This record gives sequence, C-alpha cells and structure tokens, in this order.
Amino acid sequence: MVLDAFATSLWPHLPVTHKTRRNYSGAYRRHLHSPLGRKPLEEITKFDLIEAMQALSPQTKYQTLMVARVLFREALNRELVEDSPAARIKAPKITVDPSKFLIWEDLREIDFGSQTTRIRFLALHGLRYGEAAALTEEDIYDGRVHITKSIHGKTKSAAGVRTVPLMSEFKPFVKYQNTIAARLKPYGVTVHSLRKTYAYMLKSADVHVTTASKLMGHSNPLITMKIYTAVLDNEIEKSGTALNNYMAG
Repeated sequence: MVLDAFATSLWPHLPVTHKTRRNYSGAYRRHLHSPLGRKPLEEITKFDLIEAMQALSPQTKYQTLMVARVLFREALNRELVEDSPAARIKAPKITVDPSKFLIWEDLREIDFGSQTTRIRFLALHGLRYGEAAALTEEDIYDGRVHITKSIHGKTKSAAGVRTVPLMSEFKPFVKYQNTIAARLKPYGVTVHSLRKTYAYMLKSADVHVTTASKLMGHSNPLITMKIYTAVLDNEIEKSGTALNNYMAG
C-alpha cells in the first residue's frame, strides 16, 4: 500500500479531535504527500523522511514529524511495516520567543474595551481559545474552572481535561476569536500568547513547573519548561540587584 492510500484511509479512524485530525491531514498534504505519497509504505526510509522535511522551519518540521510518527505507528500496529522510520528521527528543538507575550502588569492596565474581561480571563486561567469557547457557567464551581471539552469536541489531549483556580470574572466566549485577536494585535501578541502570560505568572509565583504543566493541560512538561526558562529583561535586572544585596551581606 502506498502512503497516500494509507493516510486517506487512516484519518477518519484516528482517536483524536476534529481539529487535530484536520491539522494532521493538512500537514501531511502540504509536506509529505508530494515527495512520498506514491511510495509504498515498506519502502519509505528514514532518509526519505529527512529529505522531505529538510527545508521546513523547526516548528513545521516538528509538526510534520509527529504526523509521520502517527502514520507509521498505525502502519506498524496493522503489520503493514516492520518498523517505523519516523521513530528514529530526532525531533527538532522548538524555541519560544520570550518577548511575544504581555505580562500581567500590562494586561491589568490596558483597556481592551468590550473584550477586557475575556482577555484577562484567558490570561489568568491559561485556557486554549477552543476550551474557553466551550466553557459555560456550569463549568465553574467550588472556586475552580473545570475544563473538560473544547469547541472542537474533546480537549487537545487527555492532559487537557483539568481544573484551574478561578481567578477572575467569566463572560461567555463566542465560537471565533477574531474580535479578541483584533484587540490584541496592536500590542504585537496573539490570543494564544495569553497562555504564555499564564505560564509566566505561574513561574513568577514560584509554582513548580510540573504543577504548571498540569494547570496548562500540557501532555509534555518539556513544553512548559521552554516557557519557564524564558527570561525577560526585568528579571536580569532583578537578579543583579539580588546578587548585590547578597554580596552586601
């Protein structure tokens, strides 16, 4: 069986959300279909995959490699191949630009008009927009926000099902994030960057990274760690002051 035929038959049966399935099939179509789609599964090598992804950016390469791993994992389970060439490829490092998010001190002062409450809610609870759009008043009780679903159906992963402390007023979200995105755009940030704000707040409050990972719904704590290791200029200044205080006794 060639890769195209297998991928086409596999997508409808993957136990993932509709959004994840769409992302997988889109990445496959853009980056693997043309170079490898007509090649039999058992003939595709590690070298073939590396060549197909060679010109991609680290972020795109990472996503494409994850798709390849899923495809060959499922092919292996069905005994269509003897091993997975994708499993032997090292994932590229994904960098997080620490400058592309607003800290809470900024968000607390900025007036975003009718979207202020919603923007602050996202920043104070770390929800993905799809999770926020699926949230109702019934999901908020006992001083916590209970995240169990997404506007796309299930949460992004099993780790997405979680509870976080209720920190601010809740106003229902609409299905699409366009209005909020437009309010954030003048400040050079995106809706998703509000999750970085939340992570940075947890870090600043000395919340352990493993706890932060659970609060953010990350299936891999290393993703949280990449945000935790981001250092802003004011932290460098504070560290200098702290060292001077230490040396002064």
